[in-house]
Amino acid sequence: MTHLVTENPCNFQKTGRAVLQIVREGLQQLDQYINEDFTHACKIIYHCRGKVVVMGIGKSGHIGKKIASTFASTGTPSFFVHPAEANHGDLGMVCTNDIVIAISNSGEALEILTLIPVLKRRDIILICITSRPESTMACAAKIHICVKVPQEACSLGLAPTSSTTATLVMGDALAIALLNARGFTQEDFALSHPGGALGHKLLLRVEDIMHTGNDIPRIQPEASLGQALLHMTSKKMGVIVICSIEGLIKGIFTDGDLRRILNLSMNIDVRNLRIDSVMTQFGIRVKPKTLVVDVMNMMKSKNITCVMISRNDQLLGLVHIHDILHTNIT
Repeated sequence: MTHLVTENPCNFQKTGRAVLQIVREGLQQLDQYINEDFTHACKIIYHCRGKVVVMGIGKSGHIGKKIASTFASTGTPSFFVHPAEANHGDLGMVCTNDIVIAISNSGEALEILTLIPVLKRRDIILICITSRPESTMACAAKIHICVKVPQEACSLGLAPTSSTTATLVMGDALAIALLNARGFTQEDFALSHPGGALGHKLLLRVEDIMHTGNDIPRIQPEASLGQALLHMTSKKMGVIVICSIEGLIKGIFTDGDLRRILNLSMNIDVRNLRIDSVMTQFGIRVKPKTLVVDVMNMMKSKNITCVMISRNDQLLGLVHIHDILHTNIT
């Protein structure tokens, strides 16, 4: 039967704030559980030669999936196995060198308890996260991490709320402690997130987007300014690289350079004036492995639109600001 809600919206807000306060108080209790058991768990996971297998049923299962995902993305190979499925064949996914982290608020989840004898027989290390140190799971575990909270935020005291939040936070604490211990870097994180914005930013290099070969507007030093302008116009990049027949960079000329020399004199003989007499010598260049985001920041700081990619003065490619903008890196 559906009941018509007639409560004042202020009461909803009051309840919402009360829930947040109860959860905050619960999290404050977790400090006492960052103890020797926590340290022992971190050390065992750090030295694990296999994977961390996380298990949980019901709401603990949902939290367990998130913890496994956080582990996996921060340098600790991990995956989630549903204990009910593990009882019917999926336990074969757990190998001898793996570690099992089992989650249950009560510590009496039957689906997990039935697995413990098999895990012990196979000498698989068991870490349990519960709110009851005296529970069956806690007593059976090699390490028990307590996540006991004073009360659930549910007014009935039934729906897992504060307890699931506490478990989630403890999982984050384990994952980040291990991340720091491993010296996990931004680039390591990006390798686990190649499809995300951060991964894209930290993995994309100029060699991945640069113009190469005949796509590069280039000309030899003895060419005339007129020839250079025609070739530069045909490539539609507003720039031309001046390099030797062997491909060694001598300089660069941009449409900005053209405007500057025109401001100095309108009587320029574009047919006879050599490009190497008006080019910018050397020019700004970067290595192929340079991150696109770093090149973008350099372009902004130097107020330029093109950068040459080279190795030992050999021209390899050219990147225009429009090429970077098309990558959607911000």
